[in-house]
Amino acid sequence: MSASEGAPGVVVVGAGLSGVACARELQAAGVPVRVLDRGRKPGGRMASRRLWDRPVDLGASYLTTSDDDFLAVVEGWRERGLARPWTDTFCALGDAEPVAKTGPLRWGAPGGLRSLVEDLATGLEVERYDVAGVAALDAAAVVLAMPDPQARRLVGDDHPLAARLDREFEPVLAMAATWAERSWDHVSPTGRFDGAFVNDHPVVAWVADDGRRRGDGAPVLVVHSTPDFAGRHLEDPAAAGPELVAALRSLMSLPEPEDVHVHRWTFARPVGERTATHALVDGPDGLVGTCGDGWGASPKVETAWLSGRDLGRALVERLS
Repeated sequence: MSASEGAPGVVVVGAGLSGVACARELQAAGVPVRVLDRGRKPGGRMASRRLWDRPVDLGASYLTTSDDDFLAVVEGWRERGLARPWTDTFCALGDAEPVAKTGPLRWGAPGGLRSLVEDLATGLEVERYDVAGVAALDAAAVVLAMPDPQARRLVGDDHPLAARLDREFEPVLAMAATWAERSWDHVSPTGRFDGAFVNDHPVVAWVADDGRRRGDGAPVLVVHSTPDFAGRHLEDPAAAGPELVAALRSLMSLPEPEDVHVHRWTFARPVGERTATHALVDGPDGLVGTCGDGWGASPKVETAWLSGRDLGRALVERLS
């Protein structure tokens, strides 16, 4: 079936959290909506991959809450066992001695963060479809729930939305590594290691304890690289594995892992600032909007949800 056959009121391209949140808002208002995604499952950058007989979070590391509406969603996930409070304390690693850093409560997901997006997508029609451009989508409105560089490719330089898609994104390599047993609590000054921000390091920017994050205690760490390091290895991310392993072992005094997996995120994190939560313009073939974690005060999971919700509400108002 083509993307235009039986065209609904709105086509949402991208089944990450922002796209699904937008679609749910439209569905709740009675607006016909169809969600297209080139991946096999919803999730976007809240991706979990099954490694070593368990899901491992390779994209977003956690979620935090400051908005009451999003907190209500997270509490709903918690009540059904899909989300769990993780920690409010990480440590900072670098040239100086490790320092404990306390911040907002971070939440994890026992089934991986992708499971939260899949739950939010319950009742939506999500189809696997690789969209070549918005002109091919016969709908009253099209939503591009994706990073600006990907959305620019789909609208083209002459589209009215193109001028709004001016935010660049940094790449990141995510490496998951597993050991026979846990051996890194000594790294944290608190005696319990959950995660670490790494300052001024050429290779490693962040380390998460995936066993503590998910609550099963598995001896698995996930490392996020610096953007500069990722940029040098986008063509062959697996080849960066040995250097990532060496950097991690040096930082945390670890033995050689039993196995590793490296994942490439070409558009991992937006740079710069933007306060608008979404964009919506009149295009030559109808309304076109965009949403995601690149729209809002800071690039967080909560930002993505709010962006999709707000765009969904704006579309309901325009289409009613």
